[in-house]
Amino acid sequence: MPDPDKSTRKKILVVDDETNIRLLYKEELEDDGYEVSLAQDAEEARGRIEQFKPDLVTLDIKMPGMDGLQFLKEIKETHKELPVILCSAHGSYKQDFRVWSSDAYVVKSADLRELKLMIREILGF
Repeated sequence: MPDPDKSTRKKILVVDDETNIRLLYKEELEDDGYEVSLAQDAEEARGRIEQFKPDLVTLDIKMPGMDGLQFLKEIKETHKELPVILCSAHGSYKQDFRVWSSDAYVVKSADLRELKLMIREILGF
């Protein structure tokens, strides 16, 4: 588990256009000891990445404006080392070659065990 000392806790940016998903992820991940910031779209996430300096991003694919796959490309061009976990309600995106540049792909579920496992693996916990 991450260190509860805020200065050493790992930071996760949750990018999702659905308020309920953002709040669920925030609550669950903070309960696991992470520091969490939220963004509702790619535009808001850009600023959060610069200010919050996350250790990892969870990124929804279907969002208004710039979708998650387009934003993933932008993140990888500007922040090559920043791990990104794509989250989608649709398993069909796993076949899209554009998801390959993500560090993981998780199908959204009310059960966050798979997402939490991926986060721990990527962050080395």
